[in-house]
This record gives sequence, structure tokens and C-alpha cells, in this order.
Amino acid sequence: MKRIFTISGLVLFCFFFINSVFAQNLTIKGKVTDATTGESLIGVSVAVKGTTTGTQTDVSGAFTITAPSNATLTFSYVGYTNQDIALNGQTIIDVKLLPTSKQLEQIIVIGYGTQRKVDNTGSVASVKGADIAKEASQNALSSLQGKVAGVNIINSGSPGASPQVTIRGLGTIGGSSNPLYVVDGVWYDDISFLNTADIDNISVLKDASSTAIYGIRGANGVMVITTKRGAKGKPVISYNGYAGWQKATNLVKMANGTEYATAINELYQYNGITPPLFANPSSFGTGTNWYDQILRNAFVTNHEISVGGGSQSNVYNVSFGYLDQDGLVKTNNYQRYTLHISDDWTVVKPLKIGFTISGLSSDSRDINGGIFHELFGASPTLPVFYADGKYGDPNDYHTGNGNNYNPQATIDFFNQHSRNKRITGNVYGELTFLKDFKFKTSYGGDIGQAEVRNYTPVYFATLAQQSTSSSLDIMHTETRNWIWENTLTYNKTIGDHRITGLVGMTAQDYTTYYAHGYAKNVPYVANGSLTSSYPDTVKNAMQPVLPSQQPHIRDLSYFARANYSFKDKYLLNASIRQDGSAPYYGKTGANVFGYFPSVGAGWVISNESFMKNQHIFDELKLRGSWGQVGNRNVPLNLSNQVITSDPSYLTAVFGNPQAPVLGASINTVVPPLTIWEKAQSTDFGIEGAFLNNRLSFEADYYNRITENAIFAIPIPASVGTAGGNIQGNQAKIRNRGGEFLISWKDQPSHDFSYAISANIGINTNEVLNVITGKNPIYSGGNGIANGALATRTVEGQPIGEFYGYKVAGIFQQDQTAGAQPAAKAGDFQYVDVNHDGVIDSRDRVVLGNPNPKYNYGINTSFTYKHFDLAVDMQGVADVSIYNANIAYRYGNENFTQDFYTHRWHGAGTSNTYPSVNVGSNANAAPNSFYVESGAYFRVRNAQLGYTFPNAGLKKWGIQKLRIFANAQNPLNIFGYKGFSPEVANTTGDPLSQGLDANVYPLYATYNFGVNLTL
Repeated sequence: MKRIFTISGLVLFCFFFINSVFAQNLTIKGKVTDATTGESLIGVSVAVKGTTTGTQTDVSGAFTITAPSNATLTFSYVGYTNQDIALNGQTIIDVKLLPTSKQLEQIIVIGYGTQRKVDNTGSVASVKGADIAKEASQNALSSLQGKVAGVNIINSGSPGASPQVTIRGLGTIGGSSNPLYVVDGVWYDDISFLNTADIDNISVLKDASSTAIYGIRGANGVMVITTKRGAKGKPVISYNGYAGWQKATNLVKMANGTEYATAINELYQYNGITPPLFANPSSFGTGTNWYDQILRNAFVTNHEISVGGGSQSNVYNVSFGYLDQDGLVKTNNYQRYTLHISDDWTVVKPLKIGFTISGLSSDSRDINGGIFHELFGASPTLPVFYADGKYGDPNDYHTGNGNNYNPQATIDFFNQHSRNKRITGNVYGELTFLKDFKFKTSYGGDIGQAEVRNYTPVYFATLAQQSTSSSLDIMHTETRNWIWENTLTYNKTIGDHRITGLVGMTAQDYTTYYAHGYAKNVPYVANGSLTSSYPDTVKNAMQPVLPSQQPHIRDLSYFARANYSFKDKYLLNASIRQDGSAPYYGKTGANVFGYFPSVGAGWVISNESFMKNQHIFDELKLRGSWGQVGNRNVPLNLSNQVITSDPSYLTAVFGNPQAPVLGASINTVVPPLTIWEKAQSTDFGIEGAFLNNRLSFEADYYNRITENAIFAIPIPASVGTAGGNIQGNQAKIRNRGGEFLISWKDQPSHDFSYAISANIGINTNEVLNVITGKNPIYSGGNGIANGALATRTVEGQPIGEFYGYKVAGIFQQDQTAGAQPAAKAGDFQYVDVNHDGVIDSRDRVVLGNPNPKYNYGINTSFTYKHFDLAVDMQGVADVSIYNANIAYRYGNENFTQDFYTHRWHGAGTSNTYPSVNVGSNANAAPNSFYVESGAYFRVRNAQLGYTFPNAGLKKWGIQKLRIFANAQNPLNIFGYKGFSPEVANTTGDPLSQGLDANVYPLYATYNFGVNLTL
């Protein structure tokens, strides 16, 4: 028996010995990243399964934990799928978490807080900062293109310029159509001061239920932006940088020297001018290619370094960015420095304070605003320089005033710098008390200084390009904006009931100071104030300033919101905001305040008991909302009568001895009262997921009506006004449509994951009524001969539709009778719409719609082991562009090669393209020939990256090293004959959108970069 016990003891000892060997504790290190973007995840919970042992990842996504060699680690993070990994003796583990397709469990940023998506009853889209930063765009808004349904973004291409953004169609005419940007609680009109690498998240609030909490600024949608903040852990240093080049793509090919000379001779012959201008067109050969001469492959580089970390009571993040971007034009350059600092302190457990500061300093060497029109029209027969080094002079070739310029001289003697300095940010305090209450006070501001300094020297380049006196023109603008907000939030869960209440107030002040100095015969001064930049001998350098150039706006608001959820099934949301704003101060002050309510409801069907045993839907939710929002971005003080004292026509001579006396007059007509421009919106949506939450979808239907829209309508000249129009509440506008999003995310294996999403926005714009009734409002004269207007706005049609004559063909011989008796061979033949035998304004028809009906995007990401690939595509469809460049002629400008090849130049040569006399009043009149499809499909961005394994980097103190190659706009497919179907509206007139008269060429960007974390 003793022997048996001895043997049993030995066996038991061996068992425990072997088990202890295999279960010895190990120190495991690793990093957790997003499986689809490669972004480091901060604060991921790492736990030893079945125990209470755990830790969290730091600001670089790294973690260290001690666990038995045979243990299993569980990784969990809000918005991501949990992942269990068996150690099996491993000490280095890199984990890729897949974003959960449980969309309803995700946390989204809304106005004045955050919310579970399941509790949200409005239309809100969220885009991660990593998805924005990976595109290597100079402006974060450009990176949103194609990522959010219903958001239309048009890039201008000019270095440092902000894109134009509209959400769910154009609903305002009198002011800016851009949305409101709320950055860390402070309100802005643009986010050009932000480095894309500093952004943590962008939430796009699209319906009135989501935006009504912002009242007077919510009519055009709201983008709520949160920037990166620190996280607990040791200091982590990150560097992100790239360098590359930008190359103009889809340049319009112009007629060469021989072709141009031939075409101009035809034009002379057509107009009965002899002899022809060029005796031997073939002698010019290919001539000068002005695009090759003036444009270049432009260098661009961007660098950002950040430091973040913190302790239990304090977290911080500091970043510095530098951007150097050359423009396509050789003299164009833009440099930008950015600084971002955030710091948060937990003073005591219920009290938290902190601040955010962002700084911007930029310097742009500008280009002449008409340079691209010059490149389009310049004569290819003109040499850049003569053999003696002098500039080629168009006057030596007698080509006339239409292209009496040498583009090289234009850029050589154009000296203009735009400088911008800006400091933004806020400080806040947050106190939690009585368990369920949280009070927050925040004070923010925006201090800016912008200066445009233009100098013209004494020079002689050509007969038309010379200056006999120097001049210095300085425009100086300063902004002083502040916002103070106080909110009280109540959160309470009572059994199955979840209640959230919010009340608050906002006070804002916007002040602009403007000064303008101008003087001749002065030396160039690159820096200095307005007074120090001009010599003491110069008198009256300061120019008059209009009141509209120095607005001062004050807003005062009170708001409240309540959210209720029962069993995570039934949802109710309601909000109200009262706003008082200076733009609506009436003569009696009766319209100072406006009220903006909203209500929303939701039903989470998938949480119902009758859905438990079905296997189709993993998630299913219905929601609906209604609300009203306002538009404060309208002209100020419309109801205030302005008196003018213009000495040019209001001077009389009286008295003895006689002396001039300045009089005054009223030359404007104002509305007796201005009431609030409001947008009333209804939204219905459905959200769901299938196939174990891998496939998710979201669909919305919306109907937004802008009431009492403020804009200018024409009035008879006999009234005697200076501008010929009156501004006021004139119209009702509707934008109606749908949005669809479908996403697929999967991780078939530990080494491979991918995500694919597609979205589309459909919008129809219509003017429901206008104070002019069926009488159209005409606009859109940019680049069109003889003052003709190419757009009209009328009841029952979209804003700014193209309107003109319909081309039936080309006359093959001179006309002496018929509807166009004065037409010559090669002229347009227009359709006699009303069959009265005469072509006149009554024969004009609708030619196209500049408001895009479809916006879509396709976004993909793939990761395999250490490689990652992201390809984003986007496009628009069912939209028209008016190509005014073709007939934008005042003489002998050049022609596109397409026009030259297909032009009418004799009977039977063409029945679609006119003769070279396309610039005549009859041929240049707005017509269907100039209206083309603006639809396009584009590979917006493609990026391939490789992340080096952590094991080999640790000895160098490197936590992460990733290299990547990036291509932006590498592929563009469109049928438009101009430079780019993305036509930015540079006129500032919403009625003139889609008119291409001088567009910045489309370009592709190719760069290589590195992401480094220490």
C-alpha cells in the first residue's frame, strides 16, 4: 500500500510539474490596429480570458500584459468585433480588429454630445479621421468626396483653396450654401486651418432633426468635427509625411500654330477682310504650346509630427504640421504651418477642465485670376521670347485685342502674396454632480488676420502689357469672433427607460475689420502694416470702406433637447432652439428672434420579441424626423434704407460766390421687413444588417423646403435704383430625394480582412414659387458675348437652369429669308419652337440642369498580413455644364483642336460644329451646343501600404513603421470637352453655377510617404 501511495505521489508531482512548465507566465507585447485602415486603436481592452487580469492599449495602440503561456487573450473595443487569441507560447502578438457591422451599437457624435446610433432618430453619417488622412489631401473636406451620400463637393484645384460643399442640394440663394463646421464646440465657416492629421472624426448632420439644435446655422447642414486628444500612457511620438508631385490631366488640346493661322485666315475671309492675316500658315509648324510653357509638374510635400500621452489626471496632444504645395502654374506656391494643442485635466473626480488651441500661418504666391483663360486663348504663332530676349508681342502679329497678351509676361510681372494668420480654440470646464447631471461651460474664439498685397512695377513687356508707374495695393482684413456656451445634461436609466435631457445657451459675436490702401509711384514693400508700407510723402493712400465690408453680428440663443428610449425599441427625440441674430433686426426689432423645433421617432424592430427566432435580419430599425432650421448667412440689414452721397452725380452749385454742395439720395429699394429664411425638412430612414452583421444597409428619403428664401430679383430701371434689383424674402425652394448606403465587412482569416461600401445620393431641386411668379430671373453671363445670360430661375424649375436656343444644325449656305434671314453659311440654325417664322427670345428652351441629380461613391479597403490597400471611387451623373470657353472670344483667340477638326469650313463639312465665327453675337448666344454632360467617374484615391513587423522594430525603439504609395485622381472618365467636369462657382452667384469660363485644370497627385510611431 505504501508503494502505491509513493507511486501515486510521484505521478501527481510530475503532473503539476509538467503543467507548471506549460502554464508559466509570459510577458506578451503587441499592437492593436483597425483591420480595414491600419489605424492604431487607443484604449482597447486586453484581458486574460476567465480572469480579472487586463490592460488597455496606449496612444500608439501598443499593450503589455502578463499571462500564462496557454492562456487566451480577449480584445474588445467599442465599435469593433471582439477577438479571442490563444497564446500558445507567443510573446509578440499584433491584432487587427474588424469594425463591427453592428451599426446600431456604434457611438456617433451629434450636436452637443455623443449618442449610440441605436438611439439616434436623425440622418447622421460618421467618417473616421484615419479615412480622411490616408488620402493625402491638403483640405479635409476634399477627402470626404464620395464617402457620404448626399454630400456634393467641388474642388477648385487652386493651392490652399477650400472646396465648395453642399448637403442635400442647393437650398439658399442669398448667401453661402456651405454647411456650418463645429470644431471641438466652436463654430466656423471653413476648416482650412485644420491639418487633416489632427482630425479624429467628422459627423455629417443632414436632416433637420439633427441640425435643429444649431438653429440659424443649420439650414445647409452641419459638420461636427472632433480633433485628436491625448490618452493615458507614456509619451508617444508620431510622424506622418509624404512628398510627391501633381500633374495636370485631361488638358484640352489646342490648335497648333499652322492650324490656328489657317482658322484665323478663315475668320478674316468669313468677315470679308482681305488680305488674310497669315500669308503662309504652314510656316508656323506646331508653334508655341502655352500649356507646356506655363504649367509644370508641381511638387507637394506635407509633414506632421505629434506628441501625445498622459497620466491618470492629465492627458495631452501636441502636433505641428507643414505643407508646401506648388501650383500647376510655375510661379504659384502655397505654404502652410499648423499647430494643434489639446490638454485635459481631471482636477478632482467630478471636475474636468481643458483647452484646445489651433494655429495657422500661410503664405501664398498668387497667380493672375485670368491666366487660364489666357492660356486657352493665346496665339500659338506667338513666340515666348524673340531671339534678342524680348517678350513676343502679339501686336507684331496683328492678332487684335482678343488675345493681346503674352502669358509668360503675365506671370512674370504679377506680384501678389496672400498671407493668413489665425488662432482658434476654446477652454472648457465640465462638472458632474448628483450622479446624473453634467454641467459644461465653454468659451471659444477665432482670431484671424488676412492680407492680400499686390505690387505692379514699372515695366515694359509688350505694347499692351506695360506699366509706366508702380502701384502698391494692400487689402487687410481682421476677424474677432467668440462664442460662449453653457449646457446642462441629465442622463438617467430607470429600468427599461433611458432618458437624456439637455438645456443650454449660446452667445456669439462676429466682428470684421477691413482696411484698403492703394498708392502709385511707390517702392515695393513685402511686409509691414498699412501705414508703414507707404512712404510718408504719399497722401490719401487709404481707400473708402463700405459698411458691408465690416459687419458686426451678435447672436443669442437658448436651446433644449430630450431623448427617450424604452427597452432600446421605441425612441423619441425632440428639440427647440430660440435664436436672435443681427441679420434679422427689423426696423422695430420684431423679428429679432426665431424658433426652430424638431421631433424624431424610431423603432428598433430587431429588438422585438417576435424577431428573436427569425434568421434574416441581425438588425433592423425604422426612424423618422421633422424639423425647422434657419439660415443666417444672408446679406445684413436688408430692411435698412441706405442713403448715398456720390459726388459724381449728386453735386450742385449754390450761393454767391458759388460753391459746390454735396447732396444725398436714395438709390436702393428695400423690403419693409425681413423675416427668417427657414428650411423645413422631413426625413424617413431604415437601417439594417444581415449575414451575421457583415452586410449592412441604410436608406433615407427626405423632403426639404426652404421658405422665404432671401435673394435679389430684378426691378424696372425706371425705379431709379443703382443695382436694378431688390433683395428680400422672395421664394420657396424644395430639395427632395433619397440616399442609400450598403457596406460589407469581413475577416475570413486572421491575416486577411476587407471592407467594401457603396453610397448614392439622389436629389431633385425645384423652385416651388417665386415672387416674380412665372416671370424668370435671368443670370449667368460669365464668359458670354454681348451681355447674354445663360441661366434662368423660374417657378416649377430648378435653380439656375441653363436656358437658350436649341440647335437644329448648321446652315450650309447664306440665308436671305426664313426664321434667320441674316445667318451666314456656317452659323447655327436654331429651332423655331413657337413656329412663328422668327427666331427670337420666345424660342428659347431649357437646355440643362447644373444641379447634379446623382452623387455616388465606392470605398474599399483590404489588408493581408502587413500589406494594406485602399481604393476610393466617386462620381456624379445627370448634371450639365455650360462650356462658355468655346465662344468666350473678343477677337482672334485660339481654338481647341476638337473644334478646329470638326468645324464647318465649307458646304457639307459639318452639321454639328459652326464655323470659326463662333464668337459672333448670333453664334455665341446661349444655345444647346455649349451645354454638355458633366457626369464623371473617378478613382478618387488609391493607396498601397506596408507595415513592418513589430518584432524587428522594437530594438530601435520604433512601435510602428509604415510606408505607402498614394495616387489621387489617377483615373478620370468623362465626356466633357473642357478641362474638368468639376466646375467651381467663382462668381459667388448661386444662379451662375455650372458655367465654365476659366476653370483650374484637373490634376492627379502621386506621392510616397511614411507613418512612424516611436
